Amino acid sequence: MVTMLKQALFRVFRKLETKHHELNYLFWECTTRCNLNCRHCGSDCSKDSFYKDMPLDDFLKALDTIESPSEHFTVVLTGGEPLLRKDIELCGREIRKRGMRWSMVSNGYLYNNEKHISLLNAGLGALTISIDGLESSHNWLRNNDKSFERVDIAIGLAASSSRLNFDVVTCVNKRNFQELEEIRTYLIQKGVKAWRLFTIVPIGRAKEDDEMFLTDHQFRELMDFISESRTRKDIDVKFSCEGFVGEYESKVRDSNFFCRAGINIGSILIDGSISACPNIDRTFSQGNIYKDNFFSVWQTKYELFRDRSWTKTGKCTECKDYKNCQGNGFHYWHGEKKNVLVCHNERLKKTTNC
Repeated sequence: MVTMLKQALFRVFRKLETKHHELNYLFWECTTRCNLNCRHCGSDCSKDSFYKDMPLDDFLKALDTIESPSEHFTVVLTGGEPLLRKDIELCGREIRKRGMRWSMVSNGYLYNNEKHISLLNAGLGALTISIDGLESSHNWLRNNDKSFERVDIAIGLAASSSRLNFDVVTCVNKRNFQELEEIRTYLIQKGVKAWRLFTIVPIGRAKEDDEMFLTDHQFRELMDFISESRTRKDIDVKFSCEGFVGEYESKVRDSNFFCRAGINIGSILIDGSISACPNIDRTFSQGNIYKDNFFSVWQTKYELFRDRSWTKTGKCTECKDYKNCQGNGFHYWHGEKKNVLVCHNERLKKTTNC
């Protein structure tokens, strides 16, 4: 009864948040160039991208349309690999000049001491770095035998800074699944305070690679690992915001599942497209900064994000948990969008009492 009441109250909260749709995070896909060739890449980034990096002035014009940004508003530089931009510090300084915070998502390969200092001087406030296993499994996923060595340095530098809101993310797959406890110990020894774990979406390069995806039983074990880790309090471990996990909702994250794409999260993509979380299908774009006012689009469009009743199709049609899930994370709707690619809750139900 208590759980049902909490869920009901959360649905009211979610409805109010959706109606208000305050923009808190704006992802800028500032480049689609990348210095790695990761096996699980959903956007198929490469060293020589089809798209040129978006000029800073083009992004700033869109940013300047935002009226009275919220006190929580943050620009998140993502890619590709943002550190391939030679003007990355200038980008950060221009954002800070506007009284806005900025952060970055990086693979850590180019993050050395010199870059660490220059980024902090440019006002970097938060940083996310990916590590996907111990040395062998991380390098395997990243397709680079120097990647772990480089990211180890990056994590040490970022964790040493009291100014940075820093966390590490890990894409869990069959190769690194048995290493999770060792990765956890490694991160604690490096001084990392926060760790988010993801599973891999079956799109892009990962789509046909079975080693990328956990079995249903492994997925339940992952939930148990996160749940137990959170009781130890020595590192803040969370399951990502990717999907509804039924019985584990209160055990693996701080609050109920809520896909905030298009509700509190927007994005400007490499070609100027206006969307939400940059991981979602590009067909969800709501406009383009080269012909539309960004903030006007944010305020008046995004109907598919704010009314998700269209997701009640396929396996979601008769689901008793739909009112709490609303079709799982938005990045699990691709192609014809007649069915969600993955249902975490369904996977867990399959392994109940097994």
